[in-house]
Amino acid sequence: MRYAMAIDTKKCVGCSDCVVACQTENDVPIGYCRDWVVEVMDGTYPQLEMEIRSERCNHCKNSPCVRCCPTGASHYNEGGIVLVEKDKCIGCSACITSCPYDARFVHPEGYVDKCTFCLHRVKKGMKPACVSVCPTKCMYFGDLDDPRSEVSMILKKRKWKTLIPEAGTNPQLYFLI
Repeated sequence: MRYAMAIDTKKCVGCSDCVVACQTENDVPIGYCRDWVVEVMDGTYPQLEMEIRSERCNHCKNSPCVRCCPTGASHYNEGGIVLVEKDKCIGCSACITSCPYDARFVHPEGYVDKCTFCLHRVKKGMKPACVSVCPTKCMYFGDLDDPRSEVSMILKKRKWKTLIPEAGTNPQLYFLI
């Protein structure tokens, strides 16, 4: 099993419902977020293109955050989801520094926090909160090892990219273009 997420940059309107759903579902403190929306402009006038992306932890197969964690708090869980055990985390921020996606933050209680793909929901057969509330249905989640999963099927049909592929992290967050 290998969980992944795909975001359709042609359908995302940047409404931030995914951000609010995540904050609510995971009791993320005000002023912090596990996911966020980015708008990127490319080109020169009048040939401009805009891409809107919902970003979060990329749950990389080759995660520098897992390798550099001195306590083992950052680790791989079922389906390749990268998690942080808050009781083991000493808040040293080594994982924050090593992450090329800037996807982690120090929680006010002193441990590092990040997206979990809502594993607690996934275990119950539900989609991550961000996916379930998206009004444009631009987010796809599932098991890449299952050829019938929603995410597997959309990645076979559409052109996609990952962020910072040169980092060698093998991210499991895909952007449909």
